[in-house]
Amino acid sequence: MRPRVQPFKTTTKHAASSAPQSNLEILSKSKGRAKLQGRMSEGSSMDRIKRNAQEAKETIEALKTELGVINRDYNSILAKQLKEENARLQAAVDEARKKLIGLEIQNGVKQVPLPEQKQLEPRVSTPQPPEPAKPKKKKEPKEPKPSADLPLDIGRLDLRIGKVEDVQRHPDADALYVLKINCGEAQPRTVCSGLVKYIPIEELRDRSVLVLCNLKPVKMRGITSEAMVMCASSPLGVEVLIPPPGSQPGDLVECQGFARQPDAVMNPKKKIFETVAPDLHTNDQLEACYKGVPLNNPGKGNFVSKSLKNVPVK
Repeated sequence: MRPRVQPFKTTTKHAASSAPQSNLEILSKSKGRAKLQGRMSEGSSMDRIKRNAQEAKETIEALKTELGVINRDYNSILAKQLKEENARLQAAVDEARKKLIGLEIQNGVKQVPLPEQKQLEPRVSTPQPPEPAKPKKKKEPKEPKPSADLPLDIGRLDLRIGKVEDVQRHPDADALYVLKINCGEAQPRTVCSGLVKYIPIEELRDRSVLVLCNLKPVKMRGITSEAMVMCASSPLGVEVLIPPPGSQPGDLVECQGFARQPDAVMNPKKKIFETVAPDLHTNDQLEACYKGVPLNNPGKGNFVSKSLKNVPVK
């Protein structure tokens, strides 16, 4: 008796394991296709953007070209209008000129024709011979300037005789006279002096005075004062110093024992006059003195005050 052969059966375990494996493959393939499609769509989008940008650029260039043509046309139209307007204005001016000439002729106004303008011929530059060399001028030696170490005394003051040629009241200062004083120079000096309260104007006209001539010029209410009239001064009054008889405009004043070496113009910063002034005064004999030594016009005499003794001179 043959043994019974069992038929081959597929187990459930084998079938279950083969089915999931096929699904995974299908899923992975679908994902790959999706990625590929996504990349393709991205590429097509970039291409569209580039095409749009190129089209926009071409459109802008076309607009620029069209705008240039419009500008040229507009400028030509505007130029034509301006020319027509100028022609009309010129015609109106010519018509008005004709009417004006006609009216002038009717009223007897003589008409003078304008000279014709000649056309200027072009100048032809011709070479000129070189100028002969000028001889060099010899420098003249300059006068020595007063040294900075000169003594600060009366010798640094340029005191001279002056004569009042004219005197007026200052237009803008009630207390000032404006004098024209001849100091022996080419032109008289203008001097502003505060003597209105002390000396009548009649007493100053044609009077000889002692003048300090090397002060720095200064404006006094709009008028430049170029010197100072020396006076004896006190609380009791002010008197103009009287030069000795025979004094002439420009005579130089000296003080014995002090060399006369005046600065051209005293530097205000060095305060030369301010240093000398405290030693200027009148003595018991009414003589104007520096440190007790009378001021003198050589060969003619000393300067005196009318009545003020032992008072400052300034």
